Amino acid sequence: MRKIIIASKNPVKISAVKIGFEKVFSESTYEYEGVSVPSGVGDQPMSDAETLKGAMNRASNAKAHTSEASYWVGIEGGIEKVGADMMAFAWIVILSNDTIGKARTGAFFLPPKVVELIDEGKELGEADDIVFGHTNSKQQGGAVGLLTQNIIDRTSLYVNAVIMSLIPFKNKTLY
Repeated sequence: MRKIIIASKNPVKISAVKIGFEKVFSESTYEYEGVSVPSGVGDQPMSDAETLKGAMNRASNAKAHTSEASYWVGIEGGIEKVGADMMAFAWIVILSNDTIGKARTGAFFLPPKVVELIDEGKELGEADDIVFGHTNSKQQGGAVGLLTQNIIDRTSLYVNAVIMSLIPFKNKTLY
C-alpha cells in the first residue's frame, strides 16, 4: 500500500486529499497520514505568492518529516486584497520523488466585517468565528461553507484543486 503524507492534521484537508486521490487513482489503495509541519509563512498568508510558498513549504517539510511515502501534500489557505475587497483561496502542492503538481482553488470575496477583523490582525478562521458565531469553523466548512450555507464547504473547495494538482502525475508523458 502506498503512503500519502498530508502536511496537516486538519480533518478537512485530510478528507479533501483522500477524496481527490481516490477520484484520480481509483484503482489504487493508499494509506493517509497527517503530520504537523511549519509553513514558513505567516499564520495568515496575505497574498497569492505567500500562500503558494506556504503550500510548497508544507509539502517539502512533510517530505523531510516522513521520507518513506509516495506523495507529500501541502495545502495552504490564503487571502489577498483586490482594491478595497479581499478574496480567499487555497493552494495545493503535491510532491513525489520525481514530479510536482500545483493548483489553486477557486476564489471568493469576503464580507466587509470579516475583512475589517482581518485588517485588525485576526486570521480568517478567527474572524469567521466572530462574525458568524461559530467555533473552529476552519476545521469544518470554513468561510466558503458559512457563506454558501455549506453548498460548497472547505473540503469540496479543496477537492478539485487536489485533482488538478494530480494532473502531472496522471499525465507523466506530458510533464
